[in-house]
Amino acid sequence: MPSHLFADRPAPQPPQRGTVDALITRTRRLRGDVDAVRRSSVTADDMDDVQERWHRALCDLAVHHLDDLGTHLGQLKEGFPAEAAEELAAELAGYGAQDEAPDSTQAGSLLSRVGSAEWNLLTDEASWSEELYQIFGRAPESGALSLDELPSVLFTEDQALLTAMVTDCLVDGKTIDGEFRIVRPDGCVRTLHMMGEPVLDEDGCTASMWAVLRDVSALRRSQRTVRESQDTLQRSRQIARTEHRLAVELQETVLPPWRGSLRLPQSGPGALDLAAHYLPSSSSALIGGDWYDALELPDGQTLLTVGDLTGHGVGAASGMAMVLGALRGMALAGIAPGLLMTHLNQLLETSAQPALGSAVCCRYDPGTRTLAWAQAGHPAPLLFREGAGRALQRPDGVLLGATSGATYEQAEVRLLPGDLLVLHTDGLTRRSVSDGPDADQLLALAPRFAEARTAQDSVRMIVEECGVAEREDDACLLVARIGC
Repeated sequence: MPSHLFADRPAPQPPQRGTVDALITRTRRLRGDVDAVRRSSVTADDMDDVQERWHRALCDLAVHHLDDLGTHLGQLKEGFPAEAAEELAAELAGYGAQDEAPDSTQAGSLLSRVGSAEWNLLTDEASWSEELYQIFGRAPESGALSLDELPSVLFTEDQALLTAMVTDCLVDGKTIDGEFRIVRPDGCVRTLHMMGEPVLDEDGCTASMWAVLRDVSALRRSQRTVRESQDTLQRSRQIARTEHRLAVELQETVLPPWRGSLRLPQSGPGALDLAAHYLPSSSSALIGGDWYDALELPDGQTLLTVGDLTGHGVGAASGMAMVLGALRGMALAGIAPGLLMTHLNQLLETSAQPALGSAVCCRYDPGTRTLAWAQAGHPAPLLFREGAGRALQRPDGVLLGATSGATYEQAEVRLLPGDLLVLHTDGLTRRSVSDGPDADQLLALAPRFAEARTAQDSVRMIVEECGVAEREDDACLLVARIGC
């Protein structure tokens, strides 16, 4: 989010990859220049001069700062979530303009967030810069904290770290380079990066300790945001992959396992030659609630059905499994298609997770070659005969789950040997208007269907025509050829 200081300007656009590469190059070049200045300060003649130490410390901090910036730009180049990029942009632009408790230490230049201190071991005096008082939230008249008092404002778990760093510096002459958290008088928490070293007297003994402290709260918070955003993204991707796998497995378990042609009933005149196909969406992650089914019933008739529940993923696949199971059960019980649709509508109304769905349900009698069917807001079956095709006249029927107490009409049609029925869900072709462009594209295949020897040949023709389309949703296809 851009700083409030620039509210009158348009929001910056996301950087292009080439722009980030250029920034990385410039950052590396600047880092080398600052490092050269730092090395030159080390060889200065008078290293005991406070101004020289301050100069060198600022160079060290600038190098650390540029290293952090280079790391962030590298991560931005690799590609992080938009939230992390926005947080990082705000961090690099303003460093904490939107802090928990805005104050002068969090706005302005780098120097306003850097303070210096020197503790004299001989006189037990402490000398702080004005910026350090601002960082600690202390008034200058309250005086600087001594080395013994300093741990009192730290987090309990960080006190041992500070004590160890100070001891190593004073006893062993080691430099200080570490971070700790403080709690200011106003209750705000700050993370400080401390760099320092012992100051020796003429006899080589430690006379005092000086340090430069930098408020890195906003920087660490930004780094935390990047890490958390990355972790969240990884978890989201893992969850999405798991849900997709479960949806695929559930769909494969529920849909009929047969491939190629199927004959129902298996013997006798008027049997159906059946073939079906499932077409995934352009985005393989969008597993929907589409189904197809063909089932031989106890009275010798055959159930044919296709349908689609709204939604995607495990929820849609599990809902489809529930509906298809109920549909099979009612068909086996001898319930006619119109009444069956009514019961399915009631099922979706009372389910724990209400959903909308479209469906067509057919009951075919091979003895009379009669097809009784009903539909719920679904494209009508297409009938192909002697090189021509048409959509069957749809009986009334609203979407499943759309309204309470809906009733569904039932229609019948007499079929002839050699007739071809095509049942499909929305989204089969490039467009998906019921009985509109979808039907037109399929009806145009009528001359080719007349030359097909099996239902599987017809399915292959449809897939060749429609399978390459960019579909926003998945689709199911069921073809039935009437036997002699």
